[in-house]
Amino acid sequence: MTPYKSFPKLTTLLYLCIISFVAACNPLSPPPSPTMSTPPTPTPEIFPTPLSFGEPIEAFEQAEQLGRGVNFANALEAPNEGEWGLTLEERYFDLAKEGGFATIRLPVRWSAHAEVQAPYTIDENFFRRIDWAIAHATRRGLNIVVNMHHYEEFMSNPEEHRARFIAIWTQIAERYQNQPATVVFELCNEPNGMSANRWNPIAQEALAAVRTTNPTRNVIIGGADWNSIQGLMDLKLPEADRHVIATFHYYSPFEFTHQGAEWVKGSEAWLGTEWLGKSNDKSVVNYHLDQVAQWSEENRRPMWLGEFGAYSKADMDSRVRWTSYLARDAEKHHISWAYWEFGAGFGLYDLAQNAWNQPLLEALVP
Repeated sequence: MTPYKSFPKLTTLLYLCIISFVAACNPLSPPPSPTMSTPPTPTPEIFPTPLSFGEPIEAFEQAEQLGRGVNFANALEAPNEGEWGLTLEERYFDLAKEGGFATIRLPVRWSAHAEVQAPYTIDENFFRRIDWAIAHATRRGLNIVVNMHHYEEFMSNPEEHRARFIAIWTQIAERYQNQPATVVFELCNEPNGMSANRWNPIAQEALAAVRTTNPTRNVIIGGADWNSIQGLMDLKLPEADRHVIATFHYYSPFEFTHQGAEWVKGSEAWLGTEWLGKSNDKSVVNYHLDQVAQWSEENRRPMWLGEFGAYSKADMDSRVRWTSYLARDAEKHHISWAYWEFGAGFGLYDLAQNAWNQPLLEALVP
């Protein structure tokens, strides 16, 4: 280290004056900012520039624009993000775009982040996390479907939680009313534990709450009975509201798609079940999607297949055959879709290897 050399007192004073004068006259040269690592759950400024909804999109047109999508699952629909082993990262949005997908479906457990007593206020930090996801999707030209996922208390006791369900959607709709039309709402993932006669009026009430601030935003609604095709047959939508896209989920044959699934009792017995894509296998898929297409035509509603996938304990060849056939048959029926899911048990992307499960990706986006 070089020893410090002292200056005469007058020289020192003159030197300090010069330094002070230069600093005062040069405000455009601040010290460099420190480099900071990206936090795991960023909460940046919500939207730095004003956004507008823009021109409404006709429901059939938007359903077509949803195209091929992927669910960013096991993250924000966990009780707390990360508890199911996945925390969303910015790069996932780039990967989805580069992989050929047009839409992100964002499952969200809003009920875990809203007060249990009226007015059922949603936690601001959690809201900002959803803002972050929406911003990253829209800035990349991706559609994003924001849903309500795993509101289990509502499924168990819909009337007791009806007011809270409506209040949560009122807040979501108000917050995102100026987002572009590429931000789509989905009222409820897989309503169950209630009949269509109970679910239909609740769905219509929630839709009316959304319409107070979002009169022309397209909203996705599925039937009771876990968004099944049978539930779709019993779905009743307000005739005058034509900005609605109907949805259903498809996991048939269940013994194949959910073999070995830890959350399904008895699924260990299904291990080894194959889907060979024989004529009778394909005819079942054709029949089911014909039903959906017929309902769509009779009710003049566009369709969206919001979930389909086969769990990782099935053999890869069967998963690829089933996934490819279902995706192509849906497209033949003019049904856009979103694969379940990105990076967990049904995963399209291997987070440990930082690589696509290429056979599955090619099955979806040939």
